[in-house]
Amino acid sequence: MGVFDQVREAMKMRAESKRIEAEIKKITAEYANGGITVIAKGDMSIEKIAITPEAYEEVLKGKPARFETMLFNVVNGALKRAREAVQAEMMKMMQAGGGLGGLFGK
Repeated sequence: MGVFDQVREAMKMRAESKRIEAEIKKITAEYANGGITVIAKGDMSIEKIAITPEAYEEVLKGKPARFETMLFNVVNGALKRAREAVQAEMMKMMQAGGGLGGLFGK
């Protein structure tokens, strides 16, 4: 393999990597509990947090620590589901022979 072939292969790998990254950003996962709903994206960012008035009642009752714990748990639950969804999508790509499969010479 010549230098130009290596450069061309590196450029293909970079383009494929960017395509995969874009696909991962499209993945979303939702987790809800105790009146709090969080939507996390495949890139591990939070897209949305929704809190019902009932969930705020914990703070109004003088129990902000309980509310914070619930929020913490829901955010972590959404991130865990997003991570699992990304892993499942990556496995599908590899099994299909596209996506990452091409990066590993399959």
